[in-house]
Amino acid sequence: MIISLLQCGTTDTNNTYNCNTKDKKEQDSPTVLNICKNTGDNEGIIMSGTDVKKPSNKEEFVKIVLQAAQKETGVKNKPTKPTIIGTAKEMDIHRDTLYSWLKEFNVDFKEIINCMPTQNIDEKFSGPTYLIGESLLGEGNEVAHVDLMIGDKNGPVGQAFATGMASLSAGHTPLLAVIRPNLPPKPYTLIVPKVTVKNMADTGKIFGPAQAAVAKAVADAAEEGIIPTTKLDEWVIIVSVFIHPQATDYRKIYQYNYGATKMALQRALIKYPSLDKIIYDKDRAKHPIMGFKVPRLWRPPYLQIALDAPSLEGAKKVIEQLPGSDRIILEVGTPLIKRYGTRVINEIREIAKDKFIIADLKTLDVGKVEVDIAYEDTADAVVASGLAPAETLDATVQEAKRLGTYAIIDMLNVEDVLTKLKSIKDFPDIIILHRGIDQETGKSSGLERIKTIREAFPNKKFLIAVAGGIVPETAKEALEKGADILIVGRYVTQSKDVERSVRDFLELTPNMREDVDLYRVHTE
Repeated sequence: MIISLLQCGTTDTNNTYNCNTKDKKEQDSPTVLNICKNTGDNEGIIMSGTDVKKPSNKEEFVKIVLQAAQKETGVKNKPTKPTIIGTAKEMDIHRDTLYSWLKEFNVDFKEIINCMPTQNIDEKFSGPTYLIGESLLGEGNEVAHVDLMIGDKNGPVGQAFATGMASLSAGHTPLLAVIRPNLPPKPYTLIVPKVTVKNMADTGKIFGPAQAAVAKAVADAAEEGIIPTTKLDEWVIIVSVFIHPQATDYRKIYQYNYGATKMALQRALIKYPSLDKIIYDKDRAKHPIMGFKVPRLWRPPYLQIALDAPSLEGAKKVIEQLPGSDRIILEVGTPLIKRYGTRVINEIREIAKDKFIIADLKTLDVGKVEVDIAYEDTADAVVASGLAPAETLDATVQEAKRLGTYAIIDMLNVEDVLTKLKSIKDFPDIIILHRGIDQETGKSSGLERIKTIREAFPNKKFLIAVAGGIVPETAKEALEKGADILIVGRYVTQSKDVERSVRDFLELTPNMREDVDLYRVHTE
């Protein structure tokens, strides 16, 4: 057995400490604590991954192990306490080799842990524990999707565990995870099939590779320190697994469910995902089963193509010629809606399922009703006229926010934009300004209002769109003045080369040239 070096003595046959029976060599051997004290922060022996040599003495061995343990705990999302398996990996040796060296040099790994100024991992779980993890891995019929809960036996997870064991359901019978018959992992783990088990072939997949995979993942997570060893008898785990009825490859069923369970456990224990992760990915992500992207305006600038001509076929021809770009959004113009109704949005959606589509209703009254109508026909945003009464604009913005669509106010012919914006209770997502032409200089006028509005409402989150004779020459000026969206009509829709005309805008600035978000996340 390994004897604590922080205590005096060896053990006799009764396993009691006896200082007097220590031999001279062992008495002169430096303790782990003393070696730790004599090892500076930057001192240590680096073992090459290609030339791993056994340490020549205990002092050298302790320094190497200490350095590897510190390196392990410095890795992001690793447990705060080092583990033997993780330390062995950092030393580039097998864990069994580390075990044998610990025994040979009479070192207790717990002493290495005590030498390190690390936070006790158990402090993270000192109160009631109720954690949730999820993971999807693999492909084809063998794909694995795992949802799990981990927590205290005397808490809600423990209650659900006991209820599941005692309340059997036809086709969804829970079962304990076992590495092999008569060998369950700890914490005890209950497996619940998501898909109804209808025959013995389905039963074999659950009671065979899936059961073993979940059990092995839990056991490995305990060995690697993902699950604190002090919680192995205090926690229980519930794992819900997806096994496709047409899955046939037992090896893949095992491999995918092992990986998914291990990943879900790791995520649960670090409370993944963080809010920063969610915010970063939520508008990039595309659900693999849904099959289409739900665009949001989070990465300006954008080019808004105004489909104003009252011809559905003409609008479709324009859309079909547009280049692929995240920067392009579509506006179903007022004439098009007046001719076909808001149902035309559904028609356009058939050929532009991933596009952000705006319904330019120019609402002047009954704002809530018009938002509802456009929403039912899948519009992503609705435009109200800034000339409408404040009550109508409030109703429009409030209903749009309730439904999760964008509220846009078009300030065409509104003389005092700031006064209008201050008169409404809820701020819109987008404000449309119209560019004028200075009669004396021939330059754009009205763009200075972009800065004025932003300064007047510094704590509001909104985008500013610019319309009115926008061509590449004037568009660059608008972008420089702070415009987020360029609204373009005839320059594109009446062009003989629609793609080339759109590219004229997309190549204006480095940001516009980033057509597609290369960091978009589909799966992990």
